[in-house]
Amino acid sequence: MAEALRRVLSAGRAAGPAGDGAAGPPLLLLGTPRSAQTSLLFAAALEAAGEGRGPVLFLTRRPLQSLPLNTPAARNPWRLQKVRFQYPSSVPELLQLLASAHEAPGPALSLLLLDGLEEYLAEDSGIQEAAYLAALLLDTAAYFSHRLGASGRCGLVVALETQKEADSDAPHLTLLQRYFPAQCWLQPDTLGSGQQHCLRASLESSKLSPRTEWSVTFLPNGEMKIIPWPTQASEPSPDKNCSSTESQSLTL
Repeated sequence: MAEALRRVLSAGRAAGPAGDGAAGPPLLLLGTPRSAQTSLLFAAALEAAGEGRGPVLFLTRRPLQSLPLNTPAARNPWRLQKVRFQYPSSVPELLQLLASAHEAPGPALSLLLLDGLEEYLAEDSGIQEAAYLAALLLDTAAYFSHRLGASGRCGLVVALETQKEADSDAPHLTLLQRYFPAQCWLQPDTLGSGQQHCLRASLESSKLSPRTEWSVTFLPNGEMKIIPWPTQASEPSPDKNCSSTESQSLTL
C-alpha cells in the first residue's frame, strides 16, 4: 500500500522501483483529527481501482455521507464500481468480516483499506486484542496476495487517528508499528486563503528508506492539490499559501 499512496501523492507519476503496480509494505496512516485521512484513503482506493487489477475493499465504521474528493476519478463510474464499501460497526463484526473474507465470491482484492482504527480499539484497549486485529488484517491481505499470484500483491493500509502530532505515546501505536513497517504522518499546516485545508504528509516506506514529504491542499470544492514539501525552509513564505500555483491537481 505504501506505493499506492506514494503514487497518489506524486500525482500519479511513477513511484520508483515499485512503480510497476507493486503494493509495497503494509502502511499505517497517522494523523490528528481533521487530517483528511479518509480523503487520502479514498484517493488511494481510486488509484488502485484504476490499475486494472482486482477490486478494492474500503472498511469504515459508518457510511460516508458524501464522496470525500471531487476529482475526475471520483466521478468515474468504472473506478467507483471497483471500490466496495462495508461498514462493520463493532470489533466482533470487523473480525467476523475479515475472518470470512476468503469465502466471498469474485476476484481477489487488490487493496484492503481500514478507516478509523482508533474507534475500534476504543472498545477494548487490551494489547492482545489489538495485536490479534492487526494480525488478522495482515493475514487477510496475505490470503488475497496468494490468490493474485504473479499478477501482484494485495495492499493494506490502516488509518489511525492520534490526539496530537507525532504522538509516539498513543495507545497501541508502538505495537501497531511492528505490524506496519511503513508509516505516513499527516500534520496540519498553516491555512491558505479562503477555506483551504493544508497538510504536510511525511511518508516512510521502511526504516531504511528516506522520508518523502508533500504539501497537500484541499480546496472547498473537494479538489486536492499536491506539491513536494520545500526542502530549503521549514516554514512557508508569508506571501504564499500552501496551494502554490505550481501545485498539481489530483486527476487520477
